[in-house]
Amino acid sequence: MPETMQTTALSDGTFELACELIARASVTPEDAGCQRLMMQRLETLGFRCTPLPFGDTENFWAEWGSEGPLLVFAGHTDVVPPGPLNEWESDPYLPTVRDGHLYGRGAADMKGSLAAMVTACESFLRNCEEDNRDPRGRIGFLITSDEEGPAINGTVRVMEWLNEHKIDIDYCVVGEPSSAEVLGDTIKNGRRGSLNGAVKLLGRQGHVAYPQHADNPLHRALPALQELVTRQWDEGNEYFPATSFQITNFHSGTGVTNVIPGHAELLINFRFSTEQTAEGLQTAVEAILEKHAVNAEIQWNLSGNPFITGEGALTEACRAAVRAVDGVETALSTSGGTSDGRFIAPYGAQLVELGPINASIHRVNERVKVDDLAKLSTMYQGILTRLL
Repeated sequence: MPETMQTTALSDGTFELACELIARASVTPEDAGCQRLMMQRLETLGFRCTPLPFGDTENFWAEWGSEGPLLVFAGHTDVVPPGPLNEWESDPYLPTVRDGHLYGRGAADMKGSLAAMVTACESFLRNCEEDNRDPRGRIGFLITSDEEGPAINGTVRVMEWLNEHKIDIDYCVVGEPSSAEVLGDTIKNGRRGSLNGAVKLLGRQGHVAYPQHADNPLHRALPALQELVTRQWDEGNEYFPATSFQITNFHSGTGVTNVIPGHAELLINFRFSTEQTAEGLQTAVEAILEKHAVNAEIQWNLSGNPFITGEGALTEACRAAVRAVDGVETALSTSGGTSDGRFIAPYGAQLVELGPINASIHRVNERVKVDDLAKLSTMYQGILTRLL
């Protein structure tokens, strides 16, 4: 296939499928028939589709081919709630085109990507047949309806199922909206870890006029919190910025001015690089609190460990595919929040996230450029061509 691939032939198919998906109100964990629609298209191509419902979550695994390296497209059919309907310029579940953009909840995050993945496979396999050649590997789909929610019955459970069935992913492209200004200008080749702590500071309640009979947990904790806030945890590395610590919520007291509180509650978060471990951060926090004689109880929750895919076959294939479509030079990034990539990468897959411009995601009037849908499909097709 020529390096300067044309996107015109794909535009209608990708656009139409994106519209069909957007029209389904699949707020987490609802799927609203999106996966059934995708599986029907994939089964027509010869994919073997396996629905994998867990709890209240719909998932499916699909695989084409029987040997060679496995390239998987991963994503989610669920979307966040639309928010105030009166602030939308059109019904969030009525796909609408204005000024060259397709509007609707999930247009960018990530039903446009899902449509592009399907049409990319359709074109790739059709071209292989026309060229009388067999792909050099296998293609998979890992789709969930639980990415925007608690993420406990979605990708993490499917990965456990794949591991039990000894199915190993070599390359994975997640359709998260990674682009900043122009389609393909940024791909995520990793993500920072996220560690949350619910901290309860313990003291003794009393009258403000008799502080000698009380123990104010706020006063005791302030020096420790100051140390936590100002500490330089690390300097990051070539892939990650420095680890950051934030207090995200703080609550104490009875709401009156003459009572010393008996306890205080706060929420903390670390976004951490591969220079740290969750266990090491927990130990450091607990040691600082102990040093300042702070009596505290902490409930830790690890949302995900950091992961990174270094320069290699997958990143090069992505860069080349983007360059061939629109001439953009792609930057690698680990910025942003968490994604379901955190559940896939630990099993050894090379993994990147490549998708639409992310400026409107989770906002009213979410949108994607109509032309970008066809271009994204062609980029995905280019990755398939280069790796398989």
